[in-house]
Amino acid sequence: MQYTTLGRTGLAVSRLAFGAMTFTSGDRSLGAIYKTDADVADALVGQALDAGINFFDTADAYASGQSETILGQVLMARRSEVVIATKVGFRTGTPLGQAGLSRRHILLSVEESLKRLRTDWIDVYIVHKEDPFTPLEETLAALDAVVRSGKVRYIGFSNWSAWKVAAALEIQKANGLAPFTHGQMYYSLLGRDVERDILPMMQRYGLGLTVWSPLASGFLSGKYTRETLGDPDNRYSGFDILPFDKERGFALVERMRVIAAAHGASVAQVAIAWLLAKKTVSSVLLGASKPHQLADNLGAAKLVLDEGDLAALDAATEPAPVYPNWFIDNLVDQPQKAALNGHVAAGR
Repeated sequence: MQYTTLGRTGLAVSRLAFGAMTFTSGDRSLGAIYKTDADVADALVGQALDAGINFFDTADAYASGQSETILGQVLMARRSEVVIATKVGFRTGTPLGQAGLSRRHILLSVEESLKRLRTDWIDVYIVHKEDPFTPLEETLAALDAVVRSGKVRYIGFSNWSAWKVAAALEIQKANGLAPFTHGQMYYSLLGRDVERDILPMMQRYGLGLTVWSPLASGFLSGKYTRETLGDPDNRYSGFDILPFDKERGFALVERMRVIAAAHGASVAQVAIAWLLAKKTVSSVLLGASKPHQLADNLGAAKLVLDEGDLAALDAATEPAPVYPNWFIDNLVDQPQKAALNGHVAAGR
């Protein structure tokens, strides 16, 4: 297993992490996702630990909190050895206030997550989505409060826009508030939107990046066909939220099979190894619900794609430029660029 520090912190995390979104003790509201019971969860976490994973991720909204409960139970005996991340922001109950990033909801949610996780502290507390109804300053002050209380060690964001993260970081810096350490974002060969603005912003501020759904909800495992994609027992039949062209996806998988065969690897391992080759990526979350899936995903840690493989995958999945990115890239001063040997001036 490879390890790195998260952003500019000293927190050491495994470059492959384990995501516990599928864990449930009865909530089947998302049957395509919530399907891993406590016994299988225990086996999966043990398998992850044996492989050297020390970074585990969940959220208060997963299976009505049951994911946190099961993960906390399984990791309780080894709490001091692992890094636990959980999230806040999605609705966790029917009352109006049980959602969002208000001070009230954050302070209440921290306490509830601590109880379910059976721990005195949360290593990484992540705001799960933006809240358009709460002032940003209120959210950041509440996050600072839970860090200062000792209940949370580090904070991060997930699914936020680049401008809002940048604004938050400037507010945190100006007011001496606990800063964001990293972002947990969707990133895969079929979803490279973060490369436009999110990644440059993260590099500017020294943030780490953890990746959710590296296999595009399992599509990049190569197990789906045009005929089976809609089968009622697979994830895409009940949780198809990622916007990508399925035909383009099938064509990509065929290219990946060629690369995988050359390395004696699986399609899923190629997808994960491509992310691990990105310097901006701190850790990749594996969301396997079965031991053989996790074993295959873990094999990506040993797969090193050569420059030709990486270039081919990059070229096959390059996202279309959007404004103002295409304007900036196409109209860069060429004499200046040549004089600086291709290095972009700081701050552009």
